[in-house]
Amino acid sequence: VLAGGPEELAPHAAPQEARLQAASEDWPQFRGPTGQGHSTETGLPVAWSETQNVVWKVPVGGGWSSPVIAGGRIWLTAVTATRTPRGDDSDVSLRLVGLDASWGREVVNTEAFRIRSPAAINLKNSRASPTPIVDGDRVYVHFGADGTAAFTTAGKMLWSTRLRYDSQHGNGGSPVLYRDLLIINWDGWGDEAYVIALDTETGESRWKTSRRRPWSHAYSTPLVIRVGDDDQVVSVGAFRAVAYEPLTGKEIWRVSYGEGFSNVPRPVFGQGLVFIATGFQEPALMAVRTDGRGDVTGTHVAWTLTRGAPYTPSPLLVGDELYYVSDTGVLSCVDARTGRMLWQQRLEGNYSASPVFADGRIYMLSEEGVTTVFAPGKTFQRLGINRLDGNALASIAIADRSIFIRTDTHLYRIA
Repeated sequence: VLAGGPEELAPHAAPQEARLQAASEDWPQFRGPTGQGHSTETGLPVAWSETQNVVWKVPVGGGWSSPVIAGGRIWLTAVTATRTPRGDDSDVSLRLVGLDASWGREVVNTEAFRIRSPAAINLKNSRASPTPIVDGDRVYVHFGADGTAAFTTAGKMLWSTRLRYDSQHGNGGSPVLYRDLLIINWDGWGDEAYVIALDTETGESRWKTSRRRPWSHAYSTPLVIRVGDDDQVVSVGAFRAVAYEPLTGKEIWRVSYGEGFSNVPRPVFGQGLVFIATGFQEPALMAVRTDGRGDVTGTHVAWTLTRGAPYTPSPLLVGDELYYVSDTGVLSCVDARTGRMLWQQRLEGNYSASPVFADGRIYMLSEEGVTTVFAPGKTFQRLGINRLDGNALASIAIADRSIFIRTDTHLYRIA
């Protein structure tokens, strides 16, 4: 059904929506419940278009943060700005937007920060690229050097802070929650780079660990993993990735990768390995065993490959296979334990969004708004190709037996 408005569907869809929401798994952070692109939702569509299987389509403000869903609400960040005669942004408003998942109605639209003279950013970036994170009745938003804040789900700001950060290309990585800590990578290219944990009640720093020199800019999101009886927060930065103790910021292990910087993909974890994209100039993908201490570069790297490695999209681990797509559309599947290439397939378009796995299928969204659906396995089996209007750099979110896709102009609910 292509909904012309809430009233068109309300008499027929409301009871079904109540049942679906009761059984739904939330998607509360970048890359979903585990931060690794997996959802347990079923009943998802394989085919859609502008006129097929679109429950609703609503305009949203500019920005490339991915949608998150919790408790029947969709959250994203957006930016509005005036333009100078030269075409530069001026008087920028950075905003938290909440929508009702059933109908797409806007229920919260509140300003987090206002920037009078914003710094320049990369043309491919936005001023609202980091994804919000939801925990109960709290929504945390992050705009890099422009500010970090906590809101209630009613839109009331609880605290805000601005931390020192000098980025060459704007804001990128999203925060991660660990107990009562909001952990954020701050990989600038100026005179300081660090990882910090903010108290979720106050926004004050609980720990701050400086990066080892040399450093440079990076835009990755940390990932919390469980190794034996202990938790680690894996933080990918320029030239090296580090695992920290989440409560203290103390380094557990680190792995170096030469000249890799400007890292964007979020790591994934499984099979006792964490999979890390090393960034520019020559991208590589490496698998690192997580039971080491100190510098494990020479002892715990299980494999490294460069063929088709991504600059921007995160990898996806499903079972024994690791899937990843290059920014230019080369899709690869390798054996996760050994790095042995199983197959490669050229896809249409260019890629920034990270893939997702749900309902036994993998969904891969291109920058041109085309989603390729394929079956996981040791051979490539395409199940569908679906096109929407507009460009798409934000990653897919899944909840309520639905797929949520943000383009440069609209947010879609597909079911």
